[in-house]
Amino acid sequence: MSTQVGHGRNDERTNGATDEEETGAYTVDDLAVVMGTYNEAEAVGTVLDDIDRVTDGRAEVVLVDSSSDRTPEIARERGATVIEQPPRGYGEAVREAVLAPDRPVVVTTDCDDTYPMEALPTFLDRINEGYDVVSGDRLYHGADAMPAFNRLGNAAFAAVSSVLLGERVHDVTTGMRAYRRELLQEITWTENTGLSAELLLRPVARDYDVVEEPISYRERAGETTLDPIDGGIAIGKSILSVCWEEWVA
Repeated sequence: MSTQVGHGRNDERTNGATDEEETGAYTVDDLAVVMGTYNEAEAVGTVLDDIDRVTDGRAEVVLVDSSSDRTPEIARERGATVIEQPPRGYGEAVREAVLAPDRPVVVTTDCDDTYPMEALPTFLDRINEGYDVVSGDRLYHGADAMPAFNRLGNAAFAAVSSVLLGERVHDVTTGMRAYRRELLQEITWTENTGLSAELLLRPVARDYDVVEEPISYRERAGETTLDPIDGGIAIGKSILSVCWEEWVA
């Protein structure tokens, strides 16, 4: 079951028709799926094929890539737009990716085949219900494919974030979310390794309409490039920094 975070700005969402309901709901033609990629040749073809299948090839797909393997070639062969940049970290790539499309609904995902592209229609439905952010909650179903250390860390990040925000959140670092494009343009994003957390924390802190949608989570294809200790420390610092900035803003 999905979980609304906070009360949000759009009181009309539960009391009447949304703008999309009045003027025509968003469809997959309004959807862009974006990701940062780094040496994901083992999985990128599967992920892009899944997106193509679920959206009938109608969604825009954008990769910001820093790979030294065949990831960009495989992506271009499947019709994706590839923006190449030197390796600068997760946040630099994803920030570029989310700001690149001009379609009104932007979905982030990872390119390691851990996230279910079958959830894209549900995410789009939630946006059409009036939500500004739809955040995939990997932990709802247990995330058994996730290493135990990562599960523990993600539960801790969610607990700390919930206390600091004063709102219950369940999965702060998920890589699969849908956003209204104007939200992504309105907020200045500052984090690198911790960008996944920032992309949820700032909208919640600013009372955008946010909902967490349970999703399945699969074992990744290929080797991870993020050290769990160093990455966890960086994400923890980002959570504290972002929440502090939102408090004093």
